[in-house]
Amino acid sequence: MSQSSNEPSERPVATSDLTPLPQTDEITPQTTIGKFKIPTDALRAYTMLFALIAIWIYFHYSTGHIFLEPRNFSNLMRQTAVTGVLAVGMLMVIITGQIDLSVGSVVGLAGGVAAIAQGWLGWGLVPSLAAGIATEIAIGAAQGGLTAYINIPAFIVTLGGLLAWRGVILGLSRGETIPIRLQSFKSIGQSYVGPIVGWVIAALAVVAILWMTIARNRARRRHGLGTPAIGITVARILLPSLVVIGFIYTMNSYELAPGVHAGIPNPVIIFLAIALAGAFLTQNTTFGRYLYAIGGNPDAARLSGINIRRHILAVFCIMGALAGVASIIYTARVGSASPDAGQLLELDAIAACVIGGTSLMGGRGTVFGAILGALIMASLDNGMSLKNVEPYMQNIIKGAILVTAVGLDMAGRRRN
Repeated sequence: MSQSSNEPSERPVATSDLTPLPQTDEITPQTTIGKFKIPTDALRAYTMLFALIAIWIYFHYSTGHIFLEPRNFSNLMRQTAVTGVLAVGMLMVIITGQIDLSVGSVVGLAGGVAAIAQGWLGWGLVPSLAAGIATEIAIGAAQGGLTAYINIPAFIVTLGGLLAWRGVILGLSRGETIPIRLQSFKSIGQSYVGPIVGWVIAALAVVAILWMTIARNRARRRHGLGTPAIGITVARILLPSLVVIGFIYTMNSYELAPGVHAGIPNPVIIFLAIALAGAFLTQNTTFGRYLYAIGGNPDAARLSGINIRRHILAVFCIMGALAGVASIIYTARVGSASPDAGQLLELDAIAACVIGGTSLMGGRGTVFGAILGALIMASLDNGMSLKNVEPYMQNIIKGAILVTAVGLDMAGRRRN
């Protein structure tokens, strides 16, 4: 990225027609367990999934069976929504080999701008939300431009942003807490979709799982590749479908009043929609593959003709937009905007990505892993609060988990 142009001065000799392609097993990192070979990325995902299940079981029994009750599970998912939305954007930034330390401050700024627009200026819902999100996109573009085109390290740019944008919202709000007066604004973070809508979403999700599994098998047959056994195919359809149905059932079991079931919180719907869009963007588009190429080997990406600067600018703009969405959810859930809102959210987002298997060196990570990491972070916060763990001890535990996750990532890279 230090080159003055993305066009290479000379291109390497093309040998792709002369060199036979390696087998899939040779190019996909695998871990051997006994007689079985498991893709390393899949093993990481399974490990984190089992860790999440273990955390849930421990807290459920240690809190007197409160943790997984519908009411607390609904609160847990609402808590996860903000960190999860930020983690999706942070994932895209990190896999390109960059970092964004200003996320918490820009969340506070966007929430403050939206609150000022609807409170002090008397704007409606849509203009207020648009003002907050547009502010974050502009900030993302500014920081991305400084990083991509001026070659200032992202760490320095966003570290300065962490301080500067916190100062901006402190000045704009005059140090005051600004209440949200629009009920439609509050409903974004506090209301629910009905149980019927939840079951409709579950049905659509099951159909989508069935269609994607069948389409994947057809594609493998079309390209002359082997297809999984019928038992594995059924398991790939049945297990995710049971998870979806169980999730919707638990959400719908929460009663706001006797006989009145809550359904799925609005922030969770927004979070799931963004997670699906992020997964599609990173795994099924050329843009997403370019991001991994840039983070994995910037020089090779530049020589292959990828416009590195434009893609880095794009991921910072996406990060800004998602920070704006997260700020709307955060502000609506709390019911007010304050100058200190969003503090340390950037660390939660980074920790969620790293715990979920994203490499801080760039080039590796998935949205699914980032979501698992966000769930683990939120579960630790929720469970330790239910157990009345002292705040200082909570910070120690979360810090130790983050360092351990990074250490395991570095150990895995050395081994590979």
